[in-house]
Amino acid sequence: MRKLTVTVMAAAVILLVNSVGWSAHAATTAPMSAIPNAAKNFSPVQQAACQGWGRWCGPGFVRTCGPYRCWCRPCY
Repeated sequence: MRKLTVTVMAAAVILLVNSVGWSAHAATTAPMSAIPNAAKNFSPVQQAACQGWGRWCGPGFVRTCGPYRCWCRPCY
């Protein structure tokens, strides 16, 4: 019976502490209008491959042909 009481009291304390409203709110130092357009459109995600597996070249490469031969070059 004592273990049940301690468990219920511990759960009540945890719920009470969480209901107080602990939360993290991010605050910026400047409004969005002060940030240049380049920073607004920035994406940290880079394109991994321009195409998937092709007929001759693998992911990240495209087929390029010159006057004498063809080869796989990295995509840009």
